[in-house]
Amino acid sequence: MPRPDGDLVLFFPITTKQPEASRFTIEVPAIERRRAGLDADRRLWIIFDEFNTDTIGNSFYLEPEPPTGRFSKSFFLPLLREFISRRKSATEVNRFR
Repeated sequence: MPRPDGDLVLFFPITTKQPEASRFTIEVPAIERRRAGLDADRRLWIIFDEFNTDTIGNSFYLEPEPPTGRFSKSFFLPLLREFISRRKSATEVNRFR
């Protein structure tokens, strides 16, 4: 997300523990786990009702290393749109507070 003081990046937790049904989560399909460089043999869920934020260029946590992989747009964009529609009910953790 572009911002005047530096682009804001959102981090969504990924867990191996099956979340409660009431949580806003999605199980990551095996093909997407492989694309992202994650363990393709373990069940993984992305949690969308909580997230961390950080500012690119001002972060002590982001390393300028090449990514190990990524999710496909066809998998992630619909989830991102759903997150945007529900964002006000999600819990944000800002790393600079």
